[in-house]
Amino acid sequence: MHPALAVIFLTLFSGGGFGIMALTAIINDFQIDGGLNPLQTMVAVILSLVFVSIGMLSSTAHLANPKNAWRAFTRWRTSWLAREGVFAVLYYPFAFAYLVWVFFTAGTQDTVGLILVNLAGLIGLITIFCQGMIYAVLRTIRQWNTALVPANFYVMGLAIGATILAAERMIMGAPALTLVGIALGLLVAAAVMKGIYYFWIGRPNGPTIRTATGFNRSTVRILEQGHTFGTFLTEEFGHTLPSAKARSIKFMMYIFAFIIPVAALIIGFLTGQLFFAWLAIVSVVFGIGVERWLFFVEAQHVINLYHGRQQC
Repeated sequence: MHPALAVIFLTLFSGGGFGIMALTAIINDFQIDGGLNPLQTMVAVILSLVFVSIGMLSSTAHLANPKNAWRAFTRWRTSWLAREGVFAVLYYPFAFAYLVWVFFTAGTQDTVGLILVNLAGLIGLITIFCQGMIYAVLRTIRQWNTALVPANFYVMGLAIGATILAAERMIMGAPALTLVGIALGLLVAAAVMKGIYYFWIGRPNGPTIRTATGFNRSTVRILEQGHTFGTFLTEEFGHTLPSAKARSIKFMMYIFAFIIPVAALIIGFLTGQLFFAWLAIVSVVFGIGVERWLFFVEAQHVINLYHGRQQC
């Protein structure tokens, strides 16, 4: 498919923002590495709100008529897109309330503060699930029609959040041993999950022009397409990536999304050099941004079978 930058930003930044908030709740719940102090908590919540806002605002750029964005909320009973919008909006009052509470009371571990941050974190996780299900329910795109999609959305968002929080602790000179370990674990888990996903979509078991037409025992090929110029379908759903180029980009993605952040967190923790903490943040965001671009560009809609492609 044609990879729209607005949707890439939506899934990348909102997933990372919700991941930051969910992990902030867990860290303060269980006092991991002593918990986040008020300043660290406020920085984490502000980063979460900024990331989520970038994602939500960029999503409106994908609409033909952005002023009608409110209509996306009206089908929440049947649409995962509408549910994502509802929960994303519901996230803001709890996140803002927690930010204000910590600012005025410095209460990061008191009952009210923990209730607010856990509600915000839970709503964020629900939103990530809705976001993944938008794609996972599309039976017309084999590469998306799998439970691996929301699972990958979860682990990628949490990996971004954990990397940012671990780097924040190192930058502020606070204990970060456990947080760095959590970030490393989530980065490794994300790399493994993505590898499983790539193995799954690489299996040649998708629909073909033969199964689409019902002539399973015959050789089928398109003799004449129904158009002489490009159409909306060929422009939006006909984008392809050569296999050799895809492998090269995946290799680069693994380096930036997983290998560099893991190495940077370890080196930064052992040496205390803040450069590596910043490198981990920049690298994981860029690398998972490339992963998200691949997620869209490798998706093949079954409509391509009627435009000359033999298999999707």
